[in-house]
Amino acid sequence: MASSGFDAGELAALLDGRWAHVRNQVRDALDGMPLPPGDALDTESHRAQTLEQLHLLVKSGITDLGFPVAYGGRGDPGGSVVSLELLPGNLSLMVKAGVQWGLFGGAIVALGTERHHERYLRDIMSLDLPGCFAMTETGQGSDVQHLRSTATYDPATQEFVVHTPHESARKDYIGNAARDGRLAVVFAQLITDGESHGVHALLVPIRDKAGKTLPGVRITDCGRKAGLNGVDNGRITFDHVRVPREALLNRYGDVDPDGTYRSPIASPSKRFFTMLGTLIRGRISVAGTAGGATKLALEIALRYGDARRQFERPGTEEPTTLLDYLAHQRKLLPALAKTFALHFAQEELVATLHDLGDDERQQRELESRAAGLKAMSTWHATHTIQTCREACGGAGYLAENQLAQLKADTDVFTTFEGDNTVLLQLVAKGLLTNYKDQFDELGTLGMAKFLADQFVGAVIERTATRSLVQRIIDRPGRDDIVDRGWQLKLFDDRERHVLEGLGRRLRKANRDNAFAVFNNAQDHVLRAARVHVDRVVLEAFVAAIERCRDRQTAALLDKLCDLYVLSEIEADRGWFLEHERITPRRSKAITEAVNELCGQIRPHAVDLVAAFGTPRQWLTAPIATGAEARRQQAQSAYDHSATS
Repeated sequence: MASSGFDAGELAALLDGRWAHVRNQVRDALDGMPLPPGDALDTESHRAQTLEQLHLLVKSGITDLGFPVAYGGRGDPGGSVVSLELLPGNLSLMVKAGVQWGLFGGAIVALGTERHHERYLRDIMSLDLPGCFAMTETGQGSDVQHLRSTATYDPATQEFVVHTPHESARKDYIGNAARDGRLAVVFAQLITDGESHGVHALLVPIRDKAGKTLPGVRITDCGRKAGLNGVDNGRITFDHVRVPREALLNRYGDVDPDGTYRSPIASPSKRFFTMLGTLIRGRISVAGTAGGATKLALEIALRYGDARRQFERPGTEEPTTLLDYLAHQRKLLPALAKTFALHFAQEELVATLHDLGDDERQQRELESRAAGLKAMSTWHATHTIQTCREACGGAGYLAENQLAQLKADTDVFTTFEGDNTVLLQLVAKGLLTNYKDQFDELGTLGMAKFLADQFVGAVIERTATRSLVQRIIDRPGRDDIVDRGWQLKLFDDRERHVLEGLGRRLRKANRDNAFAVFNNAQDHVLRAARVHVDRVVLEAFVAAIERCRDRQTAALLDKLCDLYVLSEIEADRGWFLEHERITPRRSKAITEAVNELCGQIRPHAVDLVAAFGTPRQWLTAPIATGAEARRQQAQSAYDHSATS
């Protein structure tokens, strides 16, 4: 197919990438499966429907992707993440699936040992054992290392006593807790013989098979939310609840019957960060599902904009299509270009997760990359979905046209699985380890505390595509705004300049002023992380274009990449002008180029967004599904008027 000037099949294959087989399996499984969103239902009915739909997913066979083969899974963690991206039209279902098989099941896989895997994993995959991931506490927020729930070992009975010492230690906003969960992975301070060994995870039953809350466990409902009301979020407190010694997920720390604590990792801090690092899949999944929702919103808005006609062209009676207006193109097409860029960056991230071995350095790089992309992808989703709603006018505000619910359901993505501001500080910390020797004093005072993050940073390496990128940068360039080498060098130079400036600022820290120095530089910290992610995303886009075999398709992707780059430069032109990276004349030329690129991409916009392959059952908005018919009707009416 080349009616749009490019090979749609080639583009779809490029976008499906390494996990095309999983994407196709999910599309096939969803075809004809009744999974309508329940947003018009009352809360209880919506939750009941979502649980029923979860059982349908089990029957499809796609929920066992990420689990070990030895227990009936398929050992495909990358495929497991990708599968969730294809549920954007029912985000309550997506989140509840993520809680059950990603967070709850994933924690037992990552932190447990054979005794836990053998006992629980099959029932988790089949949904015979619904569960919770109980980490967040009311009073602690992002500071996971200092959670206040306790698990105190009693050698006399060989049990742990799990307790909520005060209200701020209550487990809060826990998915599956309010209604369906029976077993919880509870994160608490592990105490033996009066000594704390830091945060560990234990399996704590919270309900019996009949759904009755167990003694010592108190569960309250978080109630109605702005969105995602098919997910039963709840709050849990424990009153000296006893669980057997074997309930401890003991991959990284165990307790002997006599209370002796043992761990293969001597440092409590390193042990904590290692444990949390194994749970990174949830954060990567959020980035992917935010991308899925963004693609759906863009398809609705672009199809509507391609069909809706408004105002006659001067001197003619022919109405103008919305998407022919430059202002409308500028709303949607740079967002489409960035969505392509983030898609390819997400693909690289998932591949890194899937192929990850035991190398500690690679693990730290993955954590930093996941944090940055999760932040940028979810902020992009929030901004783009709102833009799509506005681009559809009053029609976009109608519930039937999906955008309002997409906006409500994705809004929390910016703060769950890590608050975005905190995550960018985590990215910056990883980058700043290049300057470790210059501010060791700040590290001694507890860099993690000041950065409010959850992991030990590591020097962030260049991506696997760096050799390709370096060749493009080094080749003779035209110093033109659409020269890829110039663009890559500009992003690279901005990142280096910002990071070096931040390092100089933080070098002033000492024991007396460390917090003040860091606090006063927080804007600089966040900028360093943002420009780093921008560079990573661009490099992923460039690498994807290199993989494209069809010349016409690659040429169109080149234009999309130019639009992404130049739109980002335009948005940050203040920095580039202030630091003399571009001249005022070049700044104006960039704006002109963005306008021209929007016009060149406009004829292909609908076909481009359709190439993402969002399952058709999720596209229900009448303004999108009837768009082509209305376009043809309008054209027919105009043709009839012109000939009569």
